[in-house]
Amino acid sequence: MEHTAPTPGQTATRRRDGSLTQTVRARIETMILRGELSAGVRLNEQQLSDILGVSRGPVREALRLLASDGLVAVSTNQGAFVKQHTIEDALELYDLRALIAGYACGKLARRSTRQQREELAALVAEMEACLNAGDEEGYFARNLTFHDLIGEMSGAKKSAELYASLDKEVRLLRRRVLQGRESMAKSHEEHLRILDAIQARDPEAARRAAEEHHASGKQRWLDTLKGK
Repeated sequence: MEHTAPTPGQTATRRRDGSLTQTVRARIETMILRGELSAGVRLNEQQLSDILGVSRGPVREALRLLASDGLVAVSTNQGAFVKQHTIEDALELYDLRALIAGYACGKLARRSTRQQREELAALVAEMEACLNAGDEEGYFARNLTFHDLIGEMSGAKKSAELYASLDKEVRLLRRRVLQGRESMAKSHEEHLRILDAIQARDPEAARRAAEEHHASGKQRWLDTLKGK
């Protein structure tokens, strides 16, 4: 069977469709992570297409992609919903991330360059400025970058990939945890311990600080369930 190559016009159309889908995906993801679309909420394709000013096709494809990221759950008979984790799921996610982060921090402490340590220190200083200004959004964004950078700098490619694969699911939980100055201050203290261990080139201390940071985050999340 002969296959006809796509025309330049068809190729351009596919690129536009793909770009639009990614844009829609990013906007829905932002709405979920900001809590504008709460866990368990049904995602109506028509309503989302009206809000975003696009047809239902890109919305449908975006929801499929978000399902692969673990942010959306799709039921054949009921449609798509914002993913709602059980307590058991959430605890497992936190524990897995703690082990992966500990490994990456330990490896980074052994191999980090002066430039990398300075970059991490600058980012921690930015987080402190956000903390002092009461800027939760700014702190949260830099917090994500801090952990992403550690994975990237560690050179532990597989660990970084595993950590990233869990990141968006946990981000739904972490956004709730990092609210209020007390919670941000505790998180910042833990980041300082991680940074100190990396700067001291102490792999065991770095691993321990990272694992304790994630364990503390898990406990703060559990506290939010108790209304503390």
